[in-house]
This record gives sequence, structure tokens and C-alpha cells, in this order.
Amino acid sequence: MPVDASLLEILACPACHAPLRESKDGAAGGASDASGEPELQCTSDTCGLVYPVRDDIPVLLVDEARRPA
Repeated sequence: MPVDASLLEILACPACHAPLRESKDGAAGGASDASGEPELQCTSDTCGLVYPVRDDIPVLLVDEARRPA
């Protein structure tokens, strides 16, 4: 399930405070990782961390984020 647009408007990357967007990387070409869970990606060119979304809840912890491939 995609992240609600109104929620995306207020979320920011905890590392650099840039806006987040649904990740375009993923197994099915959508906003998901290899396990099929959706992800949110930082829009900053210097940061770019990708955060998982588990059970429709964004996990905005830098320790849980990954660098994009």
C-alpha cells in the first residue's frame, strides 16, 4: 500500500531534513525493496538514504536505512 500523500508532505529525512519520496527502486519496479515492502527515499543528492515502511508505518531511523544501489 502506498504511503498517503498528505503524510509524505510532512515527512523529512532524519539525517539531513530533506523531503522524502516513495522509492522507485524495487523488485516489481514500484516503491518496494526485494522483500516487497515499500520504501521512502531521501530526495537529497548528498544523502539519498532509503527508509523501510513496515506495516504501513515509515521506519525513519538512520540505523534502519540503507544506501541506494
